[in-house]
Amino acid sequence: MKYEQLWAPWRLSYIQGEKADANAQPRPLQFLPGADADCFICQAVADAADRDRFVVHRGQHVISLLNLYPYNNGHLLIAPVAHCANMHELSDAQHLALAQEATQMIRLLERVVEPEGFNVGLNLGRVAGAGLPGHLHWHIVPRWNGDTNFMPTLAAIKVIPQSLEALWQLLTEELAKTT
Repeated sequence: MKYEQLWAPWRLSYIQGEKADANAQPRPLQFLPGADADCFICQAVADAADRDRFVVHRGQHVISLLNLYPYNNGHLLIAPVAHCANMHELSDAQHLALAQEATQMIRLLERVVEPEGFNVGLNLGRVAGAGLPGHLHWHIVPRWNGDTNFMPTLAAIKVIPQSLEALWQLLTEELAKTT
């Protein structure tokens, strides 16, 4: 198989681990009780700068944001606002809010990016693939016929055709129309 090279500079920060800009002035964040200041989901919950954090929607118990390192265009993360690692830590209200949010975000993605299907999943624990094992989060990954596998290890090319900024703009504009 002949491989083509795809320039994807946004992946480097993921591979190397993100480093803060030494000249940047961080915004003061108001963390919830029990939050982890090093957790990017807790940071998004504590920061009102939704565009900077790619937060698509906030609810009383849940937050939805674009995955910074998507498997496919439109890859969303849905998480409880409370920092918790295990499903049994969630209240009934949080469970319900997460299920309702997943339904709402799938319908939003259907309108905006028109996928043919979805992978919806949760990885519990690092050995199960959780990159952030301390904060539960569900992945909603839009799928199209002919795209490569969910987490490709071998493929001739993988292209995500839309920037996170452009997708965030489309999703939040569409969501504003329906709420």
